[in-house]
Amino acid sequence: MNLIGEHTDYNDGFVLPAAIDLYTWTAVAPRADRVLSIFSENFRETAKIDLDEASPKPRDHWTDYVRGVAIMLQKTGVPLRGANMAIYSNVPLGSGLSSSAALEVSVASALLAVSGQTLPLSDIARICQRAENEFVGARVGIMDQTASCVGATDKAILLDCRSLKYELLPMPAGVTMVICNTMVKHEHSGGEYNDRRAQCEEGVRNLKKFYPEIKALRDVSLSKLEALRRDLPELIYRRCHHVVSENERVLQTVAAWHKGNWADIGRLMAESHLSLKRDYEVSSRELDLLVDAATGRPGLIGARMTGGGFGGCTINLVNSATVADFTAAVRNAYKKSLEMDPEIYVTTAGAGVSEIHADD
Repeated sequence: MNLIGEHTDYNDGFVLPAAIDLYTWTAVAPRADRVLSIFSENFRETAKIDLDEASPKPRDHWTDYVRGVAIMLQKTGVPLRGANMAIYSNVPLGSGLSSSAALEVSVASALLAVSGQTLPLSDIARICQRAENEFVGARVGIMDQTASCVGATDKAILLDCRSLKYELLPMPAGVTMVICNTMVKHEHSGGEYNDRRAQCEEGVRNLKKFYPEIKALRDVSLSKLEALRRDLPELIYRRCHHVVSENERVLQTVAAWHKGNWADIGRLMAESHLSLKRDYEVSSRELDLLVDAATGRPGLIGARMTGGGFGGCTINLVNSATVADFTAAVRNAYKKSLEMDPEIYVTTAGAGVSEIHADD
C-alpha cells in the first residue's frame, strides 16, 4: 500500500509505501522432474509449467505471474528444479494493493528455497518486476515488489527507486491505516497504465533536448519543467507535472513525518489525489467519492487514492480512537452514492517476505 508517491517509481523517483498485514503464501516441495505443478486455493485450479518449454507465451491467466518469475530467475542464471506448489492469498485481487507483486515475491522466494539458492532481496524485487514488465506485459515500476521484499512491521518505507536504497520510518502511535476498496477492479496490464509510462518517456525525450543531462523525470525540478511548459504538448506537460510535483510531495511528507506535522501530511495527500485526478487522469468516480466521503471526517489525517488507479482503493490515515466512527461514516456515504458496499480494511504495516519451515 502506497502512502504517497504514485506513478513515480517507473520514473526513478521516490515513494513512501508500507507492506500491510495481508499475505500470499506459497507452500513448496521438490519434484524429480522439470515441472512446476501449481495449485491455487483462490481459483481452485491446478496448472503445470514446463521449466524447459522452448518459447513460453503469456496466456492472460494467473499462472503468467508464476511462469514469468520462473523464466526471469532462469535467465538470471538460477538453476531451478521442479516443484509442487500450493498458493493461497488473502490480498484482494485487482484492488491496487499489489496482489501481483505479493504473488511474484512469494513464488520467487519459494522457488529459490526449494532449489537451494539465495539472492539479495533487491535482486528478487528486480527479477519480479522483470517478470511483470517483460512477460506479463505490465510496465510497472519497482515499488510494489520492493515493499513486498523489505517491508517491516509498523514501518513505512522511503524508497529511492533509482538506487533501491531505503529508510524505514516508524509508523506513529495512535495512527491507523484504513484502506477503502471501491470494489472496481483495475488491471495493470491494461493499456492505460502502459500509456502513462509511454507519455512520461515522451516527456523525458522532449526535455532532454534542453536538459541533456537528465535520465528520467526524477532529474527534473518544477522550475525546470515550468520553464519549458510552452515547448511541451499540453498532455505531456500535465503527465510530467504530476510526476515531478509528486516526487517533491514525497520528500515533503517525509520531512513532515519526522516532525510529527500531520496537518502538512494531510494537505500533501490531498494535493497528491488532486494531481492524480487532474494531471495524470488515473482516478475514477468511485475513488473520488471515497476521498470526498473521508474528507472532513473527525480523526482524518489524510486521504487519497492509492495504487495504479482506474479503480482499486483509497488510503486513509486516521486517528485510532476515531476509526470505528470513520469507517461507518465512509461506508454509509459511499453506499448512499453508489448503492455499493465498499470493503474496508483496518490495517497495520506488516513484514515483508519470510520463509516458514514445516516444523515451525
